[in-house]
Amino acid sequence: MSKTSDTKSAPPAGASRRTLLLALLVGLAAGVMTAVLVFALPDQTGAPKTETTGKALVGGPFSLVDATGKRVTEKDFAGKPMLVYFGFTNCPDVCPAGLQVIAAALDRLGDKAGGVTPVFITVDPERDTPELLGKYVASFHKGIVGLSGSPEDIAGVTKAYRVYAKKVPDETQPGQYNVDHSSFMYLMDAKGEFVKHFPHSVDAAKLADDLAAAMQTSGATATGL
Repeated sequence: MSKTSDTKSAPPAGASRRTLLLALLVGLAAGVMTAVLVFALPDQTGAPKTETTGKALVGGPFSLVDATGKRVTEKDFAGKPMLVYFGFTNCPDVCPAGLQVIAAALDRLGDKAGGVTPVFITVDPERDTPELLGKYVASFHKGIVGLSGSPEDIAGVTKAYRVYAKKVPDETQPGQYNVDHSSFMYLMDAKGEFVKHFPHSVDAAKLADDLAAAMQTSGATATGL
């Protein structure tokens, strides 16, 4: 009587590879589905997962001196949007260009310009007295407020607004200096919160439109400058 083999024949090598590949694909799909569910479902507190964005840390308390010699703070400007620009009276080109843009934007707003307060803060308190600064900004537009103060006052406000300012010796005039500084305009809302910034070369029409939008949002309706 012949003996029969009780061992099973091994599957072909190709079948084994296909089975392994199928298992890997199934495992990968399961992992993807798990990740999707984890990020889509609420967390353990029941709150859905949301992305958060940070708020720009621009602006803050300050104490400066206006053209009349009166000390003012950010609270004196509350209730209206404020456009804050930094510079100095001896600035050869950038500051005058920025102030001309601000003046043109205010002119475009017409009677509505009273709903926003444009402020020019010096970065050169040693030379820009409150009176001198007041006359300087008035030569561009009567609605622009000039603010100066002690070196400590200016250091505090430039830090709050993240403004770069550094004295640089004037090589052509011994004993004299210029001031390198950043030249952005900062739009603050009626509560003193940062809204957006503009380069000094912003188009006057664009600036006027954004100022009008800020006034509408804050409900500022003051008229007449």
